[in-house]
Amino acid sequence: MPDVEAELRERAAADGVEFFFAMFVDMHGKPCAKMVPVEALDVLLGGGAGFAGFAAGPMGQTPADPDMIAVPDVASYALAPWVPGLAVLQCDIYVEGEPWPFSPRVILKNAVEKAEARGLRYNVGIEPEYFLVRRLADGGIELADPLDRAEAPCYDAKGLTRMYDHLTRVSKYMNQLGWANYANDHEDANGQFEQNFRYADAVTSADRLIFFRYMVHSLAHDAGMAATFMPKPFGNLTGNGLHLHSSLWDAATGEELFADGGDSRGLGLSKMAYHFIGGLIEHARSLVAVTCPTVNSYKRMGVGPPTSGATWAPAYASYGGNNRSQMLRIPEGGRIENRACDGAANPYLALTAQLAAGLDGIDRVLDPGEPNEDNLFLLSEGEVARRGITAMPPTLLHAVEELVKDDVLRAGLGKTRDGDYIDYFAKVKRDEFFAWHSRVSAWEVDRYLTLF
Repeated sequence: MPDVEAELRERAAADGVEFFFAMFVDMHGKPCAKMVPVEALDVLLGGGAGFAGFAAGPMGQTPADPDMIAVPDVASYALAPWVPGLAVLQCDIYVEGEPWPFSPRVILKNAVEKAEARGLRYNVGIEPEYFLVRRLADGGIELADPLDRAEAPCYDAKGLTRMYDHLTRVSKYMNQLGWANYANDHEDANGQFEQNFRYADAVTSADRLIFFRYMVHSLAHDAGMAATFMPKPFGNLTGNGLHLHSSLWDAATGEELFADGGDSRGLGLSKMAYHFIGGLIEHARSLVAVTCPTVNSYKRMGVGPPTSGATWAPAYASYGGNNRSQMLRIPEGGRIENRACDGAANPYLALTAQLAAGLDGIDRVLDPGEPNEDNLFLLSEGEVARRGITAMPPTLLHAVEELVKDDVLRAGLGKTRDGDYIDYFAKVKRDEFFAWHSRVSAWEVDRYLTLF
């Protein structure tokens, strides 16, 4: 057996590492870290880094609880190329020697281990979208590039060029990290970009997304800008998606289990893949509480033809071929793109819930029916209802109420010392919804102040 800790020490020495961030995320996906000097690496590897969990965010702790211990996963080692001498280690949280069931990374690892016990490897590709903005003196935001005002800015070469320095730095660093960046583009909204990296196993992809967000935020800040992955930062512009490309593979042989060149439906998918799709559709209304987990998320969803100023977010639980009006798009054989996920998603929780839903479809041999070939943005609500197509929940509260009724996702997200994690998640999200709902907005004042 290789001595992975010795290999980490050798690699860190070769890379000139002086400090480590022992990093984990809370329920919201916020990265938390302690900075550990390389001279204390043995202490970090031997006992982990201690955190007061109640102060870190929603992690299932009170001020009376013992420390959370962040135990680094040496396989997650990643240099921060823009900060000489810094490396990041993603961590699993333990409390009193036991894995902490409120830790999102622990939750995903438990789900992945159960899938691998069935001989299944869960691979995921992730497409992160974000805006580059600047803060205004009054607390608002504006686009960082004041010239990015085209009516149809998607793939705009000029807009891409004006942000060339930022985008190329991110691309070069991804490739230095071994992520295989393969595309960088100006997205559908003014000021919006997407940078892609190769798929990997679910835990590795989730780790990379957390690091990617941290890196983009840091580089934007260094350039006098701010980056936001917020689902809908501008009311008149397309929101930030986080499309998830899923596939299952044989854990022993590496055989691709979602691909079938002889697919009678012409999408290049196996029967197992169609059953996985059936599960995602079956659980879509509850799944979105995890994949679209904020009040702001539901301002991104809507019906209408997508242009810059509308939306590409799915409004219905459906699937089709290379059709971007569907929740589930099949861009090519062997993988399934879930478009009902946005930039606010905690990737560990989102992938856990998605895997649970898909495996339920496999276990129950669910058939999603024939692929939908229509542009669902243009179908009337009556026609959608006639076809039996399910609409997405209109708000976070509606989605959470669907979530708590879903026994499959309840089991998938696991148990805690206080009950099911899903109930803890739901309480945090209900509180979030009502905190927003209690605020009086400028829209309400404008509409109602002298109406009556």
